[in-house]
Amino acid sequence: MARTPDAIAVSSPVEALTYAELDERASRIARRLTGLGVRPQDPVMVLQERSIGLVASILAIVKTGALYLPLHSAYPLQRLQWIADSVGRPVLLADTAMAGRGLPEVPAVILIDAEDGKDGSDAAQAEQPVTETDVRTRLDDLVHVIYTSGSTGDPMGVGVTHRGVLGLALDSCWDGEAQERILMLAPYAFSVSTYELWVPLLRGGHLVLAPPGHLDIGTLRALITEHRITAVHVTAGLFRVVADQAPECFAGVREVLTGGDVISAKAVQQVLEACPGTVVRATYGATEMSLFITSTPMRAPYSMGPTVPVGRGLDNTRLLVLDERLRPLPTGEAGDLYVAGPRLARGYYRRSGITAERFVADPFGKAGQRMYRTGDQVRVRPDGLIEFIGRAGDQVKIRGFRVELAEIESVLARYHGLSHAVVVARDVEDGEKRLIAYVVPEAGIGIDIDGLRAHATELLPEYMVPSAFVTLDSLPLTPNGKVDRKALPEPAPEAPGSAYRAPQNPRQELLCELFADVLRVPRVGIDDSFIDLHGESLMAMRLLSSIQDRLGVELLISDLFDAPTVAELDQRLEKAS
Repeated sequence: MARTPDAIAVSSPVEALTYAELDERASRIARRLTGLGVRPQDPVMVLQERSIGLVASILAIVKTGALYLPLHSAYPLQRLQWIADSVGRPVLLADTAMAGRGLPEVPAVILIDAEDGKDGSDAAQAEQPVTETDVRTRLDDLVHVIYTSGSTGDPMGVGVTHRGVLGLALDSCWDGEAQERILMLAPYAFSVSTYELWVPLLRGGHLVLAPPGHLDIGTLRALITEHRITAVHVTAGLFRVVADQAPECFAGVREVLTGGDVISAKAVQQVLEACPGTVVRATYGATEMSLFITSTPMRAPYSMGPTVPVGRGLDNTRLLVLDERLRPLPTGEAGDLYVAGPRLARGYYRRSGITAERFVADPFGKAGQRMYRTGDQVRVRPDGLIEFIGRAGDQVKIRGFRVELAEIESVLARYHGLSHAVVVARDVEDGEKRLIAYVVPEAGIGIDIDGLRAHATELLPEYMVPSAFVTLDSLPLTPNGKVDRKALPEPAPEAPGSAYRAPQNPRQELLCELFADVLRVPRVGIDDSFIDLHGESLMAMRLLSSIQDRLGVELLISDLFDAPTVAELDQRLEKAS
């Protein structure tokens, strides 16, 4: 801020702020927080839409020396309340849009205007701007706690330090001009927002905020073009969809980052052929490592191999491929990946037991140093690049989100009349995964699958709710008595609603065909809902792209979710025509 006070720091579809203006607004909120008794290293919860107000709120919390605890707007209220209770019901910063959906019970709530980043009290508006605080933050203090799916049955908060965030933001891989204008797409409650938020703001760049809500390819293309985006991160799943439907969308972008799951080599080739001046950077990491700890840049001409390596370690990281006895493995042999170095998170917030299990003593470092057991299987290729093989245990990635199957099973097990529940992630086409729940009712009790689904929806984020439920008399077991997950049957293709109504005109026939193809169901009637058939955002992007190709009409994802049946969407298309 001191170097370039008049440069644009952040912009949204509504407004743009310089570094000086953003600092002033953050300082006002910081004064309000301090007045409520917020002190260094206190947690402050944030529940806001992606907006300038959100950015000002996060900077305000950091100014006080407190740590910010971002909450996902898609979390059910019970989950939000559980997180609030687990950290002692701290102060909550929320905007009016979130307040209308219901807020967790906490001692104090500050409502922040989504765009101008000011709190709603008249007294606060009249205060003079606050410039600097007297707080002296230490590198090993926590800057934020991000909650992820937990193997113990409850969410777990990962405490990330200022040292870890600075290590990421100032890494030499971001040197140059590629990170000049970064587009913020990710939900800020997930760790990739660490890159999107802090790399531009700590390097004097320009943070461009995508509008809140679902994203479609047309909106992404417009944002990239209108704001002259130079760098953007997209999940491996979204990258795959854009590469297949509109790879030219990234033309003009200097660097496209992707990761969070297995990256499609074909998708990389499609993007680089359409955008030869763009660099595609594969990344790997997790919240426990302050986000990315490896990367590999790929450029045209690109020679597609069977897999995309996750790359080499970033600055000040040590990557260790070890066997079960913590012995280093030679090049080419698969083993467990451990990460060491100053970027490691402090651990799991107020969970010393699980912290000790995952953050273990580093036998190859100095006394007292730790390494993080990632649970991932990798190998080092002859060229020195690390190749991802698979995940150990019951942790999977769903649409880029890390999910512990044990947490879903724990939630399902609370449903009345359920004896056993097992959740698996089945591979579907294009490298995506689908969650399937296998449930065994108690003797003499039938299971209401709709009730069970509603129970899961009430307690879990949408991406963790299984897309199919299969009722079994018993679970198949291995000879040693464990659940034989490989022997679980494939779920039968889900049929649409029982009251099937056939298409009544050629356009409806085409829409039914496109719905069935994207949703992978045998038949769709005109009254069957895209939402009820478990359609999600990546499927929606494919569907809308197909509709545009076949009918020449460009729709937004919001159009589909507002008119989710073929009949309703057909009416909307009729009006548009």
